[in-house]
Amino acid sequence: MVNDPILKVEDLVIESDLERDPATGKNKQLVKGVSFELQRGEVLGLIGESGAGKTTIGLSALCYSRPGCRISGGRIDFDGTDLRTAGPDHVRDIRGRSVAYIAQSAAASFNPALRLKRQAGETAVRHNLENWAGADKRSVELFEELNLPSPKHFGDKYPHQVSGGQLQRAMAAMAVTCNPSVLVLDEPTTALDVTTQIEVLMTLRKLIHNHNAAALYISHDLAVVAQVADRIMVLRNGQCVEVGTAEQIMYHPREQYTKDLLAVRASDTEKPFLPPVKSETAKVLEVDNLTASYRSLLKVVENVTFDIKRGETVALVGESGSGKSSLARAICGLVQIDKGSVKLNGDAIPLAYSKRSKDQLKKMQLVYQMPDMALNPRHKIGKIIGRAVRHFNGGASANVDAEVAELLRMVDLPEDFANRLPRDLSGGQKQRVCVARALAAKPDVLVCDEVTSALDSLVAEELLALLARIQNEVGLGILFITHDLGLVRRTANRVLVMFKGEVVDEGTVEEVYSPPHHPYTEKLLASVPEMRLGWLDEVVEKRGASMFEDNAA
Repeated sequence: MVNDPILKVEDLVIESDLERDPATGKNKQLVKGVSFELQRGEVLGLIGESGAGKTTIGLSALCYSRPGCRISGGRIDFDGTDLRTAGPDHVRDIRGRSVAYIAQSAAASFNPALRLKRQAGETAVRHNLENWAGADKRSVELFEELNLPSPKHFGDKYPHQVSGGQLQRAMAAMAVTCNPSVLVLDEPTTALDVTTQIEVLMTLRKLIHNHNAAALYISHDLAVVAQVADRIMVLRNGQCVEVGTAEQIMYHPREQYTKDLLAVRASDTEKPFLPPVKSETAKVLEVDNLTASYRSLLKVVENVTFDIKRGETVALVGESGSGKSSLARAICGLVQIDKGSVKLNGDAIPLAYSKRSKDQLKKMQLVYQMPDMALNPRHKIGKIIGRAVRHFNGGASANVDAEVAELLRMVDLPEDFANRLPRDLSGGQKQRVCVARALAAKPDVLVCDEVTSALDSLVAEELLALLARIQNEVGLGILFITHDLGLVRRTANRVLVMFKGEVVDEGTVEEVYSPPHHPYTEKLLASVPEMRLGWLDEVVEKRGASMFEDNAA
């Protein structure tokens, strides 16, 4: 490290042009006088719940603010130049070239119509650092450095042809192609399963070290950040609550809010297992010997059998590519089922979505992982939920408005949110809207596909409590798909473990989590980040180089 910081932010203030502060009547401040410095080779972790200002602060390193927001105060000093007073040409030149951004969702960030090598090399070409031939050669070098399979040919693939972990590493290659001095890592492992998360964490740490870059690591998971960060800043409501070394924040937090964040993460292994639902309880969903494929070419689910009782939560866990989401989509009729049967309330239903009646469709609803991709950004919340109400239940406009208001109350959102656009809501609020839209159909089964993966611990806890309350009120059966084994412990009555399209382990949560474990279950449990420094190094040392080979295969 050198003494002069590469990035220095002083008294940063960022305001929203869409919201007013009820106390002052002025524009609401999203970031309130935050200051920090970043040295070359240093990683600063930004921690806090949804809406704390983490991403807003991270984007300010590029002198950028999202639509509806603006940087209204403070200084952003990059390598001796205040970006707020620099001209637009200078700011445009440093974006991507000197300061690069790695987004949370790689799937939503890549252009699906372009090959990976074109997207990985585009920044270098746009900044006149390489021609296309040189950019392609540079991409191959980075793909090899990041342990991606067949580096020479990997770039010929389209984004949908690689796994989530591989796509996240491809985004890292795209970010460092110009050798930037600062990397902004915005929840880069949040949407990944625990085994892939380890791989990507090691990749990112290797990149920062090899390129001597400084990094802002944005996350809501202290256990993850502590494995890569030198210092950690805890944020709440746009303000710095506490900042210190990773060791001090982890083991000797001073502020109560920091202690609360640590307590939520640490409680995963302390809460008692949920009891199984009584055996005589009626079954709302029965899946028997289900095998599914994509266009009969790629088999993704094989011979899966399970059931869900009324008021029961069954968790489905496994790493990326294990078949969890494919199984959920197959049950909902969205993936071709080659054989097997699906029953709702004891009655067999058609395997294809197009052949199911409206009543059959409404009885099973799917809540998607990424609310940003599941909600129409141009439609107000009232219209989004109201469309589902009108489709499944009909009724006059006044009745629809009343039902929308009731659904918003059911998911603990104010009625006036009906007049807001999705962009005006936090991640947790948008996910509640998705739940409300699903509940509009009055389903018997709710299929939740990674609904908490993009949420911080405190907001995820609120959403889980909400689902539990609604489940008790209306007797929902829930299929809860997740890669977070801590959530499984405190939300599910039973658990299914999937690997390569098959269920390899199942039982009550206590049975599956108690030794002796199935070898694959043991691997998943051992990959859950622990609240202590050095955990990542221990896992990597135990697994060796094979950790990358397994995923690539």
